[in-house]
Amino acid sequence: MPSNEKYGAFRVRCTAVREENKMEFKHYSVLLNEVIENLNIKPDGIYVDGTLGGAGHSSHIAEKLGDKGRLIGIDQDEDAIAAARKRLEVFGDKITVIRDNYENAVSRIKELGIDGVDGILLDLGVSSFQLDNEERGFTYRFDTPLDMRMDRRQELTAGVIVNEFSEMEIFHIIKNYGEDKFAKNIAKHIVANRQKKPIETTFELNEIIKAAIPARMREKGGHPSKRTYQALRIACNRELDVLENSLDGMIDFLNPGGRICVITFHSLEDRIVKNNFRRNENPCTCPPEIPVCVCGKKSKGKVITRKPILPSEEELAENSRSASAKLRVFEKISK
Repeated sequence: MPSNEKYGAFRVRCTAVREENKMEFKHYSVLLNEVIENLNIKPDGIYVDGTLGGAGHSSHIAEKLGDKGRLIGIDQDEDAIAAARKRLEVFGDKITVIRDNYENAVSRIKELGIDGVDGILLDLGVSSFQLDNEERGFTYRFDTPLDMRMDRRQELTAGVIVNEFSEMEIFHIIKNYGEDKFAKNIAKHIVANRQKKPIETTFELNEIIKAAIPARMREKGGHPSKRTYQALRIACNRELDVLENSLDGMIDFLNPGGRICVITFHSLEDRIVKNNFRRNENPCTCPPEIPVCVCGKKSKGKVITRKPILPSEEELAENSRSASAKLRVFEKISK
């Protein structure tokens, strides 16, 4: 992180702004109606929002709960937690808010004496608040220190990755998580430039990425930094590892007939969810030529969405950031 006077003052200013506007955590609730419909909410059910954000989805789930219903919201972002508590306080003790990564959701909920839930939601998008808040360093649009942490208690930042990881590690991050065909050259340029001085800000990184991509290729495909920033954010927050490590346990934690709804925003996430749901529906590993299953692996349920649910034209007109959203739904087998 920058240590010079300019960015020291910048951090102080951003901290003051954050404290002043702590409850202004804004996030458009993508595919809201579709999520509510597919959760099949029961008034006395127990539901989990593993990516609570500003509680947009959760507030609508809570509205459908009766006196015996319960909603557990989980998020690792301190600003999200503060905003969600404020928004959900009207629902009283129906609501439990936990600050943690959703990969720990099942264990944290079991600590509450709960051994199964009726529905789980994961909205894997970055909130508008995080994207538009200069201090968070998620976007190439503002000149700000490189950060990108969802949970600012962790030590790893995008700045650490850019300045301390090896060229090969940076190359694999950009190639695998950003799917950028210029990943090798971008990694090479990053390492060459950091040898002169640390890469401290988003605009410094933008210039390095721009120089690594041929001019004729920068004219198409959007901002040249887009894929690299996606890759750094995913790596910084372990997003794909967390997703892969969480889905099986969450499906197991569903009560019979319970559903898990997952909203993804890029192909890497969507592929993980699609493949996981298919495997949990049909886990058999027997060779296709064997007429009867002998592996003993049983289906955990069924995929509700053979094709992902996409935003409506009305939603796209209202919120262009929902354009890449896809909703997939899995239902636990009923006994």
